[in-house]
Amino acid sequence: MADTLFTNVRILDGTGDQPYPGEVLVQGARIKQVSRGGRSVGGHAQTVIDGAGATLMPGMVEAHCHLSWNNQPSLDAIQMMPTEEHTLFTADMAGLLIDAGFTSAVGAASAKPRLDVVIRNAIKSGQIAGPRYLAGSQEIATVGGLGDTSPPHLDFPELSFGHLVSGPEEMRAAVRQFIKYGVDLIKLNLSGEEIAGVGAEETPMSDEEVAMAVSEAKRRGKRVAAHARSSESVKMCIRHGIELIYHASFADEEALDMLEAAKDKHFVAPGLAWLIKTATEAADYGVDPNGPMGMMYARERDIAIETMRKMHKRGIRVLPGGDYGFAWIPHGTNAQDLEYLVDKVGMTPMEAILSTTKHGGAIMGMPGELGQIREGYLADLLLVDGDPLSNIRLLQDKRRILAVMKDGSFHRAPQASSQSRQTRWAG
Repeated sequence: MADTLFTNVRILDGTGDQPYPGEVLVQGARIKQVSRGGRSVGGHAQTVIDGAGATLMPGMVEAHCHLSWNNQPSLDAIQMMPTEEHTLFTADMAGLLIDAGFTSAVGAASAKPRLDVVIRNAIKSGQIAGPRYLAGSQEIATVGGLGDTSPPHLDFPELSFGHLVSGPEEMRAAVRQFIKYGVDLIKLNLSGEEIAGVGAEETPMSDEEVAMAVSEAKRRGKRVAAHARSSESVKMCIRHGIELIYHASFADEEALDMLEAAKDKHFVAPGLAWLIKTATEAADYGVDPNGPMGMMYARERDIAIETMRKMHKRGIRVLPGGDYGFAWIPHGTNAQDLEYLVDKVGMTPMEAILSTTKHGGAIMGMPGELGQIREGYLADLLLVDGDPLSNIRLLQDKRRILAVMKDGSFHRAPQASSQSRQTRWAG
């Protein structure tokens, strides 16, 4: 890791302050010094990046990531991919995500029991390229709930997309098994999902099962995330202290009041792109926009957007990310969520960027060292051609992301002309 100086950059630091011209010195894995205006940082760097006025901002965080979703049109197609091919695919998706500017990601569930753990470890060891990653468990689902995809005439639970349980003791065994595998997060399917044949407003998992899962996870210092579309499932998350709430489309006023009262304890990642694109762009994969399934997703889309607008106004943390990895919402397009947070939810571009940087650092469990350009913070940085505050869509264009740095090392360095020890962006 060579010391790196970014000079002649416009710093969008992830604190909420307006961008300012300045310099940033990186030493090792961390930001050593940040200067404003014409002041120069002290010392010498082995590598100098002249940004030529480009924006330097923190790396983005994907709050609801499924690296092992394999860009197929169904849960069965994901589950039935052989393990060997699935591992290679997931490794490729890790590289694609960091290449798109996401330097950290929360694994919201793995398609196979140990797949997230294996990929996390390979990233951490440097064996493969990828974002800083929290490994999720396989989805834990109730028999007959979302994730139970085994045929009714065959008693082979291993054919199911999720890890199936029935009752608190089976839940205890499942959580302990995934902790043994080495996961960072336990994922519970509290509610349903229309495309999987279980109504989104249904809540198949019982309070007793949820209480057992949370108790076992917290006993071992693990965090819990939940697929929670129904209003009751959101309330269950709050009652049981489930920190990461995914979707929350149908949260009613009581659920919103409960969530607002505990807003410093929870994160919500609604996965709006999934709803928007499933309602309108999945016709080639069997979801006719004018058919029953398309109309159900259009209804949920409209309700979820209004719900997220209410959450945002109440100061509840709404973050980007969710369910990328299906055929009509492929990996690498994840930054589209930021556009939806602005255009649909009513966030300002600054608020959307804070949702994936400052709040992203918090959802990663690293609020004091990730997601901002501040001295002592980890050097996860993007050099962007243009101003994302003027055009949030810039972050969807990989050509405009000139450089990606994680932990002080370049995943992708800027185009450069090397003369002695000087490196300049030749944009």
